[in-house]
Amino acid sequence: MKRKYHHGALKEALVEAALELLAEGGPANLSLGEAARRVGVTAAAPYRHFASRDELLNEVARRGFLSFAAALEKGWDEGRPDAATAMWRMCEAYIAFARAEPGLYAAMFGSAATLAAKASADAADHALEILWRSVVAFLQMRGVSAQGARKLALQVWALAHGVAMLAVSGHLDSAKGLDPTPVLDGAIRNLMESAVRRAEPAPP
Repeated sequence: MKRKYHHGALKEALVEAALELLAEGGPANLSLGEAARRVGVTAAAPYRHFASRDELLNEVARRGFLSFAAALEKGWDEGRPDAATAMWRMCEAYIAFARAEPGLYAAMFGSAATLAAKASADAADHALEILWRSVVAFLQMRGVSAQGARKLALQVWALAHGVAMLAVSGHLDSAKGLDPTPVLDGAIRNLMESAVRRAEPAPP
């Protein structure tokens, strides 16, 4: 399907076409040539903005991480009404994003080369920082030291990513009685409670 674009907005049109291609078939479905065809320009036109398919993929991933971080921030909602409730809600937002945007999610996390681009790496780090802040707030709420919170945040991310991938691939499907959200919720609760038991009391 060809799409019209306004003069001077070719880059945005190519990104939109890339998002469509990702939604239809994941990263393997994305090429500069097909994006150009959908926009209705010559195969050479995308090179005005993207030197390669990977550059287009990196830009899409960057925007994906920004949207992802915004979804996590919304779920976290500044830790209201308390850090524990907000963390579980943020985990729900994580799963919801991956299920709503499976192609984009795969592009964001499917290749380490995406993180070689500073802009997309910075956007990914911002999402991790939100997780880290939530872990710190949870530990503080429970009255224990937040030392090691960054490592714990990485463990939270690893759990969330694993459950999200199982959900996206259809292994965890609420229609089959295997809802991924309570699976992630239970795993995160166990992880955080274990961390609290091992942690030193917070300094007075």
